[in-house]
Amino acid sequence: MTASGGCGRYSAAMRYLALFTCLLTAPALADAPMIETATARQSGSSWSFSVTLSHPDTGWDHYADGWRVLDMDGKELGLRVLHHPHEQEQPFTRSLGSVTLPDGTAQVQIQARCNTEGWSEVTHVLTLP
Repeated sequence: MTASGGCGRYSAAMRYLALFTCLLTAPALADAPMIETATARQSGSSWSFSVTLSHPDTGWDHYADGWRVLDMDGKELGLRVLHHPHEQEQPFTRSLGSVTLPDGTAQVQIQARCNTEGWSEVTHVLTLP
């Protein structure tokens, strides 16, 4: 026992156990989804976007689960949900059609998301043809 009446070894062991438990239960930080390429094509009054993503999908527990088209102020104009992991298909391309853009739009941003870390901080700026 210590002079304060406690057991010093027990307190130190509990601190290490608590730290170890926190490290085990903390989410593993992985690479954010990366936009490799993006293209846009106008059809009448709407646009279609094709986006190629790469992400180290590990299965249902961690995968790229979507991307969206944003205006240059960050307003969402269209969302493409990815419903399953692509661990055997990297990079992969998916499209989104029928996106309406405000008149005069010259550029948009594409932003990717993963199911554990949310929206990527990095966006891909696409100049429209």
